[in-house]
Amino acid sequence: MGIDTERDIEANLRIGPTTLGMVRLYIEAGKTEIPMDFEPDEAEEIAEELRAAASAARKLSPTPKG
Repeated sequence: MGIDTERDIEANLRIGPTTLGMVRLYIEAGKTEIPMDFEPDEAEEIAEELRAAASAARKLSPTPKG
């Protein structure tokens, strides 16, 4: 399975600061819970990667008609 493989899995994503000054990405899917903590600088790098991926995806998606 690669990053471009579609899957029919439902998950929830929560993002927020922790009491220890970290940024937590918390993923919950069924009975699986994955907390991932990042230093603020790492979280900003991830945010930049998300923005770049969103920009690239916009260029690949078909233009909506209307």
